[in-house]
Amino acid sequence: MLKPFFSKLSEITQQSRWVALGLGAVTLYLIGAVLLGIHWSQPPRQATTEEILASYAPKDVPSAVGNATVGALLFVTETLLEKPGGYLSNDITPPGLWLDNMPNWEFGVLVQSRDLARALRKDLSRSQSQSTEDADLVIAEPALNYDSTKWFPSAESSYRKAIEAASSYQRRLATPDERAQFYARADNLRNYLADVETRLGSLSQRLSASVGQMRINTDLAGDSSAEQSTEGASEQRIQTPWLQIDDVFFEARGTAWALLHYLRAIEQDFQSVLDNKNARVSLRQVIRELEATQQTVWSPMILNGSGFGIFANHSLVMASYISRAHTAISDLRALLEQG
Repeated sequence: MLKPFFSKLSEITQQSRWVALGLGAVTLYLIGAVLLGIHWSQPPRQATTEEILASYAPKDVPSAVGNATVGALLFVTETLLEKPGGYLSNDITPPGLWLDNMPNWEFGVLVQSRDLARALRKDLSRSQSQSTEDADLVIAEPALNYDSTKWFPSAESSYRKAIEAASSYQRRLATPDERAQFYARADNLRNYLADVETRLGSLSQRLSASVGQMRINTDLAGDSSAEQSTEGASEQRIQTPWLQIDDVFFEARGTAWALLHYLRAIEQDFQSVLDNKNARVSLRQVIRELEATQQTVWSPMILNGSGFGIFANHSLVMASYISRAHTAISDLRALLEQG
């Protein structure tokens, strides 16, 4: 009579053992995924312009005008794809699926790369408004504008296509017969910086809205005859949704990280223009403000304390640096136009 009982008990024990092994495997997987996610969420290192030129510029003419700027675009875009964890914005499996800080960082980097690629195609590679567009940049610019969350066909494949086209353009810069040019002129630089200024202004407002504030509607200020499509309220409350506060913060971090490389490269390629306008120090001030945005965040989460409250507000600190960089770029553009 006891034999069936012990047989049933043995089956239950065996099943419990398999359940325990399964739970243990799942637990180890989750712990590993969390640790891997933490590692993948660390921003990649910055590179100096000299390091970028050593890795990406043609060996025969490394100091040719345009090499630093195009090389910075290549470095930043490749880093986006090759950093620990690779490109995460379109991941469909853990731990990339769970992460949101790094995908927002990636988006900030990507927007700046798109802006620079557009500036290269529209202004920096053309001498006049009726000049022919460069064939490689015609490929690179739309390839970088591919949907950043697309899994198939993958965003990575499109961005690698942009890298190949930009690299081809850079090689052709060193070959006179290839008719590829990079025009380091004050008006070209001013046009590019106008896009940068707009991006930083928008980020500054979004960061500042972390605590919520009443804002006066200044949409039509300065022009008594100006109109808009629909009438807006004279005052409105602006506040970033609570779940999006860290998203905006890390997008700003990614934006500043990419801009640091691009503006340092611009200082190299536009050195004659900057010196002629006595504007190099203004550009360095922009770089100094952006460098401050890359300081280590010691808190395990992005805090959203109110104004002068007990707890810090990381978004307002970031907004301060971004806003000062925005103002410095505005001053720099004025120097390039009037200096």
